[in-house]
Amino acid sequence: MRDIQFSTDTWKLKRPFIITGHVFSGVDTLTVTITDGEHQGRGEAAGVYYTGDDLANMRSQAESVRDALAGGADREALLDLLPAGGARNAIDCALWDLEAKQAGRRAWALADVFPGEITTFETVGIDTPEAMAEHARGLASDRIKVKLDDVTPLDRIAAVRQAREDAEIIVDVNQGWTFERLRFLAPKFADLGIAMIEQPLPRGGDEALESYRSPVPLGADESCLHTGEFEAAARRYQVINIKLDKAGGLTEGLRLAQLAEDRGLDIMVGNMVGTSLAMAPGYVLAQLCRFVDLDGALFLERDREHPMSYSKGRVGEPSPKLWG
Repeated sequence: MRDIQFSTDTWKLKRPFIITGHVFSGVDTLTVTITDGEHQGRGEAAGVYYTGDDLANMRSQAESVRDALAGGADREALLDLLPAGGARNAIDCALWDLEAKQAGRRAWALADVFPGEITTFETVGIDTPEAMAEHARGLASDRIKVKLDDVTPLDRIAAVRQAREDAEIIVDVNQGWTFERLRFLAPKFADLGIAMIEQPLPRGGDEALESYRSPVPLGADESCLHTGEFEAAARRYQVINIKLDKAGGLTEGLRLAQLAEDRGLDIMVGNMVGTSLAMAPGYVLAQLCRFVDLDGALFLERDREHPMSYSKGRVGEPSPKLWG
């Protein structure tokens, strides 16, 4: 029998993080630890705030499968035991970690993915144009993700672009625009050399994109949680943002990436903010991605032991003492 442990933590952010409709000062996480007597696997999740997938929900779902996990349920069984979301993500990633340690191989080798150094986008939250430009100037990475809402978005992105002419820039609207606003702004963002606009319209309100050809590639985040939502997203977007908390784990995330690759769509790996333990499984998926957004651990006042290494936006492979 396996030993199954669930624990919860709150991790404070270095500074308030502002996106459309929300201000975050910390992140609550569920950590799952699975031990077979000799080897131990861990996984972490923050859940998906806009679906109500909070800490209480994750803990309840995890407890509901404790006996099945203790009895040896594997990642394939987990897909039927729990819906997509944070609890399944934390458990799935713990099982990947456990399998890697049992096999004496790294998780990416088990996934048949070749590892390499990746470059993550670093994120600028919503603030005044001047403050956002100053923040962008201070970032080490040459890839920058800018959070925007519908308040002076053009002024804000123009200020960031002027501050960082060297950078590849994408923007994330977090469902904050109307279709008319997108049609007005997209050509102007194209003129500024913006590489992608992520989730401009509300989840469930983006049907108009099926007949729209944007001058800037559009990315689905809230509009594509898992493989069951892929077909609709593929008709509306050119980029699929895969977050393991949304998909319910690396197992489902890799399947979603394969669907996107088969359809000729670009892939992005994102995060819901968390420690390096949450970022590490994303490193596997990142090897397949056009856009990598794994800077969540950089938001925190403190990280776990054996953290991921970040240097000028470059992200090294996770230590086996951390994960995988």
